Amino acid sequence: MKLTTTVLPFVALSTAIVIPDGEIAEQLALLPGKHGIPQSFLDRVQGTAKTAWSGIEGTLNDAIAFSENAIDSALDTSREVKEAFECHMSMTKFDMPEWLSTEHTTPQDLDIFDQPQHRPHRPHHPPHHNPHKKHEPNQTVYQLIASSKYTTKLAGLINKYPDLVKILNGTAANYTVFAPIDRAFEKIPKHHHEPSEEQIKRLLTYHVSPDLYPAGRVLVTHTIPTALNEPALGDEPQRLRVGLSLSKALNVNFYARIIAIDIFGTNGVIHGIDSLLLPPPPAFKIVELFPGTFSTLQLGLVKTGLAEAIEKAHHVGGTLFAPSNFAFQKLGPKINAFLFSRYGEKYLKALLEYHVVANQTLYSDAFYKEKSSSGKDEETAEDIPKGLFHIDLPTLLKERSLSIDVARYGGFITIKINGFSSVAVQDGLAKDGVVHVVNQVLIPPKTPGGRMWEGEEMGVEEFKERIDGWGREL
Repeated sequence: MKLTTTVLPFVALSTAIVIPDGEIAEQLALLPGKHGIPQSFLDRVQGTAKTAWSGIEGTLNDAIAFSENAIDSALDTSREVKEAFECHMSMTKFDMPEWLSTEHTTPQDLDIFDQPQHRPHRPHHPPHHNPHKKHEPNQTVYQLIASSKYTTKLAGLINKYPDLVKILNGTAANYTVFAPIDRAFEKIPKHHHEPSEEQIKRLLTYHVSPDLYPAGRVLVTHTIPTALNEPALGDEPQRLRVGLSLSKALNVNFYARIIAIDIFGTNGVIHGIDSLLLPPPPAFKIVELFPGTFSTLQLGLVKTGLAEAIEKAHHVGGTLFAPSNFAFQKLGPKINAFLFSRYGEKYLKALLEYHVVANQTLYSDAFYKEKSSSGKDEETAEDIPKGLFHIDLPTLLKERSLSIDVARYGGFITIKINGFSSVAVQDGLAKDGVVHVVNQVLIPPKTPGGRMWEGEEMGVEEFKERIDGWGREL
């Protein structure tokens, strides 16, 4: 079978594999401080994060320091980091009980890298001067891929694009390549259509980041920019979602397992993965694909015509705070009955508009600002700094903004909206932006600067007042 004919099914499947339900835990439990004194927002995140990260960081550093073989180091590290994180998670309270009952399995496919059966013995007292000198790499990331017996199919595809070969052989940047092994291509179902060269090239560039992300940096990162510049994001980099999960250890985009780390070349680093990475579908397609989580939201978007209107309108990027079915249930039967009646349809549309931010894409660790009408080459991407970050995002509901607070400490990030609602699942990557799942429907205050809704019981009339507020009736 031609390599090109093996890729299109995965391109098509990119509309179906983005955010598996339950794959990401909700926010870490925010516990009161000592002596009953509430801790600050950032302190609570830092306190829990330090405990988890200290163990993971130690495992990572030890594995790299004592392993003499780069591939062994990669395999041992990914396995031990997973085990250390699982141990911590089993003792930490999360809002998703299924995380505590997840079967602890050892990653498969480790044998393909020919690692020895026994790890090197560690000295009882490591000398002050490290005798384990690392061999300086003498091949580029392209040469490493091209010479490996485990990435022959990937190399074959890259070789079809001389400009991509030149990039991965060059020194313009220190690149990170998430390299699918040959067995990743065996997962592609047979398909009679042949993808275009442009589709294949987009797929390949989505596996490359023009920045250096060794394993230690991956562990404290949520999203990674790639070499795929997405027109639907204003030609900003499409991103990868990286993280740790109990079932898949280190993973990319929630489904591709990282099975080897830190294979360094002269111009970057390679991480081996067990699946191809698929550029994501549009945000509203994600909502449509998961009715078990978003059927109420999907019904509202279709009923009000909002989804169709947004898709037809010109927009560059965006942020969707997507209420789950559970979030709508919290509103109670009376408000839900009103919203989905013909009398409440205009209120339903206004409510959903309050969850959509156009032309500004806020990830948990990066922000793509709105481009000005004249600034084609304008720099609009920025990283979310460590610590506390605040921004007010204008929504489609005229004159209504969302107050966003991001608390970031290492790889642990909490996002709060309007001072009360937490994002339950962060960074659902979309072709045209990002989706954050919320388990609380966002309701505006009655007046500018007024008190935000904090989940208390609410009647239909008060709900209408909040939507009608600010002297503007629908």
